[in-house]
Amino acid sequence: MMCPDAKVEKVFLYPKPVDFRKSIDGLAALVELDIKVALVDPVLFVFLNKTRNRVKILYWERNGFCLWLKRLDSERFKTSPDPTDEAIIPTVQELNWLLDGFDLWRNRPHQVLMPRYVA
Repeated sequence: MMCPDAKVEKVFLYPKPVDFRKSIDGLAALVELDIKVALVDPVLFVFLNKTRNRVKILYWERNGFCLWLKRLDSERFKTSPDPTDEAIIPTVQELNWLLDGFDLWRNRPHQVLMPRYVA
């Protein structure tokens, strides 16, 4: 579950797949160019890769940026079946459900994995 220090007011889910070689500066540039929201507002910016097995969350905390990453081993994050060109704004609760594996459109969680080793 995401737990940034500041009180989050909004969540922006970037609508297009992102090249995950981008780090803080590259993701911040996408926010400035496409979403047009102040980067230091109490906002979470959520990015998914093309295969939707990784998510990055960028946010400002007091005196610098934080970048959070989650990688799934065998499943995919469930997103809207009809991606648009505009940033989708789920609630913080919906973001936590997405991270937990729930399909917000079908209401089905990821299976729980108990790996014996890291692949």
